[in-house]
Amino acid sequence: MKKIFSILCSIITISFCKAQITSYELATVPENVKKNAAVIKRAETIVFDVKDIDKAYLNIEKTFTVTNETGKKELMFQEFSNKYRELTDAEIKVFDAAGKQTAKYKKSDMSTVANGEGLIEEGKITYFVVTTTNYPITVQFKYELKFKGTLNYPAYEIQSASEGVEHSSFTARVPKDLDLRYKESNIKLAPEITTDDKYKTYKWAVNNLAPIEYEEGTVSYSGRYPTIILAPNRFKLYDYDGDLSSWKNFGSWENGLIQGLNVLPEERKQFFTALVKEAKNDREKIKLVYDYLQKNFRYVSIQLGIGGYKPFPASFTDQKKYGDCKGLSFYTHAVLNALGIKSYVALINAEYNKEPVDPNFPCNQFNHMILCIPQKKDSIWLECTSNTNDFAVLGNFTENRNALLITENGGVLVPTPKSKSSDNVFNAMTRIKLEGDGSGKTETVLNTSGEYKQDMVNYLFNEKKDDQKYVIVNYYGFKQPDEFNVEKIEEGNKFVTNLNMSIEKIPEFVAGSKMFLTPRMYKIWSMKLPKSENRRLDYYFECPFEKTDTTVFKLPEGYTADALPVEKNIKCEYGSYDSKYWYSATDKSVYSTAKLVLTQHKIPAAKYAGVKTFFDDVLKEDAQRIVIKKE
Repeated sequence: MKKIFSILCSIITISFCKAQITSYELATVPENVKKNAAVIKRAETIVFDVKDIDKAYLNIEKTFTVTNETGKKELMFQEFSNKYRELTDAEIKVFDAAGKQTAKYKKSDMSTVANGEGLIEEGKITYFVVTTTNYPITVQFKYELKFKGTLNYPAYEIQSASEGVEHSSFTARVPKDLDLRYKESNIKLAPEITTDDKYKTYKWAVNNLAPIEYEEGTVSYSGRYPTIILAPNRFKLYDYDGDLSSWKNFGSWENGLIQGLNVLPEERKQFFTALVKEAKNDREKIKLVYDYLQKNFRYVSIQLGIGGYKPFPASFTDQKKYGDCKGLSFYTHAVLNALGIKSYVALINAEYNKEPVDPNFPCNQFNHMILCIPQKKDSIWLECTSNTNDFAVLGNFTENRNALLITENGGVLVPTPKSKSSDNVFNAMTRIKLEGDGSGKTETVLNTSGEYKQDMVNYLFNEKKDDQKYVIVNYYGFKQPDEFNVEKIEEGNKFVTNLNMSIEKIPEFVAGSKMFLTPRMYKIWSMKLPKSENRRLDYYFECPFEKTDTTVFKLPEGYTADALPVEKNIKCEYGSYDSKYWYSATDKSVYSTAKLVLTQHKIPAAKYAGVKTFFDDVLKEDAQRIVIKKE
């Protein structure tokens, strides 16, 4: 009897395995799920198990099929570990198109490297790449993460671009006295909730989701695709208990971490007192301190101890002359405190296309720290990691967000400034001496501010000669020079640059006695915006801006204007473009002027089609030609 039972079990097991392998074949996938899919999530089970306020486990088993080369990035397994989270186990299985297992890898087969660029580092990344030249290929990732703190609950990332989903589920099990909060993003999906004597369990599940088309220029990943965001009410991190049920309470936790760290040696206090003694008011004092910071300190990424939340003491940063965002911001706060000026460090989510954190959903989505100095009329905001930012200018990295001020009374969520088009200016004035053989010399004066000033400093003046040429041609869109010279001639809120070039062939082409010239030596706008049909997500430019150009062509002896482009005035809800062309017989020169303004960097999806049409029209206008001919 036992023998018959054993044989029967073996048959059932073999049948079950065969069914599982057969299910990997694409023929079994519903048509709506696999149509236009680069990746198909076949089966995914995620279980987040919170054992206590300082202990949790995340178990993931995910089987997916990569259908073509476009989806190959999914074949990389990668997980980050530090003192807070640990990859305890991992396994990868690989199956061919017929469902036959062709490879198996364990954690010991994977590579582990230190993570980050800091002088002090404790994190590491474990990774493995499944290589293939044959598609489709099916892969199974199975791994566990152990958390020794519970500040950051994992999000349930349901679907990404070009990914179909057959089945996926996420279960969160948490002690009833802790509970959790959740927020839906780009999906309406209610959980199934059950309780027992000790735990409360939330389960989300989806089946047969059609792929979502990738859209360029959208918000950063966390706000782009269907996601359930989770957050704790109470948490513990590195022996520090905290409350995240309100922004005020979260700020109180962070404030507790920085107590007693803002003490500077007495001689350094005296140094800064002497540094600002001639300043007429607090604003001048703050600017002097910021200038000193930019010239004498440098940014490094440091992940140590409580990892991103507790800065080193101000005395440490002062001695080493380096720090990460929290170290440099807190150091500046300590200096100002020594001078009797009130300031607050502030947590913020940084990157030009980040959505502001939700005021109604307290959750740790921050990745950066800046400094705020309240004033009677307005606050002064400082980006303490930058050696090039203008004083009191944040830039697109952190502007137009919600920052959490860490005050003595807890956290206060406040908006950061929003830049205007007039804050980001690119103004070009070019004079061209054109020769009869088509060669010429150009003199361009560039007045830049805001993001364009940062570009000049970061991408042009810090580069070697060959790299400067690459930036001039490929980034700014100037004609390829044979010889050139770049000179920085003034600094301040406006940044002035001289660019002199010798160019062998200035006309686009020559036909008989005529030369066909581009309206200016660079492209005032060169980017073709993504398609507008069925746009689902808002589009992000890097910043609002104002670009103006005046180009003067001094014609060769014996030449005159033959045909000039038609004057243009193009408008949309968020932008305008104006151009004008004329010939001066007095100085034998053709004049070209243009002005392009974008008033808002975030374009709602519903308004995007009009903006795309506007920039398409600008591209067409910029493609017109000035025609000159021999008299």
